[in-house]
Amino acid sequence: GIDLSKDKLAVQRLREAAETAKVELSSKVQTDVNLPFITADQTGPKHLNIQLSRSKLEQLIGPLIEKTRKPCEACTKDSGLAKGDISTVLLVGGSTRMPLVSSVVKEIYGQEPSKAVNPDEAVAMGAAIQGGVLKGDVKDILLLDVTPLSLGIETLGGVFT
Repeated sequence: GIDLSKDKLAVQRLREAAETAKVELSSKVQTDVNLPFITADQTGPKHLNIQLSRSKLEQLIGPLIEKTRKPCEACTKDSGLAKGDISTVLLVGGSTRMPLVSSVVKEIYGQEPSKAVNPDEAVAMGAAIQGGVLKGDVKDILLLDVTPLSLGIETLGGVFT
């Protein structure tokens, strides 16, 4: 094996290929990851060409997906609702298209997640609303714990506020 971790270009190409494979495996059971000339050593150029199955991806991400189970159950408990009281489960974000995510949600809530909302558009709309709230253009909306990542605006001088 060759360690590519110090080669920024190779790591970037690997990340892009991994993202592409993840997206493809949301609708296919197998995909090819083909990165010609990923690196080179004294014997010449090296290429990466592997097949990745959905089952292998699910095996790799399974522990991460399982970590979402407790927060979902805590949210349901904190709301004071029983699982049967929840009429619709909406998932947002591109990774929610993954079949494993849908199956875990179905296990937790006893129902298939709704496909009525585009997961990417929902995230963009939420960010736009939050931006409007921060700017003062949107009023009468209170967003609580809906932004798990830092959201801000870069101002003059590169200051993140």
